[in-house]
Amino acid sequence: MSGRQGIIVGISGASGAAIGMRIVELLADDPHYAVHLVVSPAAERTLNEEVGSDALARLRALAFRHHLHSDIGAAIASGSYPVAGMIVAPCSIRTLSAIAWGQLDNLLTRAADVQLKERRRLILLVRESPLHLGHLRAMLQATEIGAIIAPPMPAFYLKPQSLDGVIDQIAARAINLLDLAKLRIPARIWSGPGAEGV
Repeated sequence: MSGRQGIIVGISGASGAAIGMRIVELLADDPHYAVHLVVSPAAERTLNEEVGSDALARLRALAFRHHLHSDIGAAIASGSYPVAGMIVAPCSIRTLSAIAWGQLDNLLTRAADVQLKERRRLILLVRESPLHLGHLRAMLQATEIGAIIAPPMPAFYLKPQSLDGVIDQIAARAINLLDLAKLRIPARIWSGPGAEGV
């Protein structure tokens, strides 16, 4: 990795694939970190539908390494492989539930579980609405074992001017939740009534 620390980005099959794409784009621009990408089969379909037929190829080109979803023997499946944390964006309810209850039959959920056991940050951008009690229990379980549940909610108080503005804000917030010293994505913030966010 040429001295760069790894960050894992998992993209699962929920709607909101553009958020995962933007997170990878922002991380790929940082010289201190290298993106390890895992995309589920359902996410490949969602990327094609929501972002475009070339989305997966673009993601692979941006990532330091693209790991097959089925490759549970990949380096990032081991706690001995040093990474700074992981973001799953978007995170489907199926992926959330698998992480919450240890159903580790693919690399995305296995890598997420490794972050939890190694006490690293795991950010889950759970994308579903409305929620039933089973969804809420899965969120509670994931939180209790150490994950951060960060649904991709627009910050309307920042008055975004476009969908791209909403996606940028959500992506930056997710990356900043990793709380890494060398990585801070500039993002508009609330500065109080009548003040412009910076």
